[in-house]
Amino acid sequence: MNILVVRTDKLGDFITALPTFYVLKQHNPQNKIIACVAPLNRALAQSCDFIDEVIVDDGRSFWGLVAKLKEAKIDASITLFSNTRMALAQFFARIPKRIAPATKIAQIFYNKRVVQRRSEVKMAEFEYNLELTKALFSDINLEYKKPLLEFGDAKNIYDDFCKMYQITKDVVAFHVGFGGSSDANWNLDEYETLIREVIKVGKYQVVLTFGPDEKALYEEMQKRLFDVNAVFYLSLEGLVYFAKLVSNFRLFISTSTGTYHIASLVGIPTMTFFADNLFASARRWKSVGDEKLQKHFGLPSDKEKKEALLEEVKRALAEL
Repeated sequence: MNILVVRTDKLGDFITALPTFYVLKQHNPQNKIIACVAPLNRALAQSCDFIDEVIVDDGRSFWGLVAKLKEAKIDASITLFSNTRMALAQFFARIPKRIAPATKIAQIFYNKRVVQRRSEVKMAEFEYNLELTKALFSDINLEYKKPLLEFGDAKNIYDDFCKMYQITKDVVAFHVGFGGSSDANWNLDEYETLIREVIKVGKYQVVLTFGPDEKALYEEMQKRLFDVNAVFYLSLEGLVYFAKLVSNFRLFISTSTGTYHIASLVGIPTMTFFADNLFASARRWKSVGDEKLQKHFGLPSDKEKKEALLEEVKRALAEL
């Protein structure tokens, strides 16, 4: 059976879909699992041994997308997050069974609609994604391995990184950017306070990571922390390399953005900052890794409460 799973939005959203791919493959290894993803997530999808084929939707030619879907000879599709373009493409590709949440006007183009009401946040995003598989296989086992993604050459990449930057201690990483994908974050002054707290302890090597479009932020943090022993890493080698590197870190600290989801995906402890509201909370956006390795903080909008939380986080970092 050829099964298409669609998640064509941002990095973190795509990672919340990975358990869905995994359980579908485990349910019957003879199933061919096909991922439809945004260009950003192509390489990461291709690195997963439970995904057999990757279709990239670059948002350009609609009929080109329809042709790709037809060529894949898909028997059933599960669209985890829908839009009208994707719904119509599957309709015109004549996929026999088309499953999606019963939301938005696009739902009329699917022939199996599942009421979920994700805005009520009765479970996490990845759990809602998993639930949709029951519309295809009522007896499917929704358990998945953790960490979900492992790499045989990750240690070699980390060792080379340590040699390049003369790192001799376990790494605590900070990712201070968020690319507009988070509803809350510390400002740079506050991050600098937290970073200096870890450096003061002297037990770990601090590494600051930056995405390829964060060069200005990379340069700003170098100016701010010119007087301390920190490594500033501008990631230009792609998501898979980044995932391999991060999988060897001791702790990854960031807001709720795609890099947090990568860190949790590959099984390392995370300390993550969320907006203090239900829709953007850890309850909805906790990642797919072991929950015992995830430490979540909701950032309040109230100034005094936020200052108190900053002191709480400083104490937690001092005790690492």
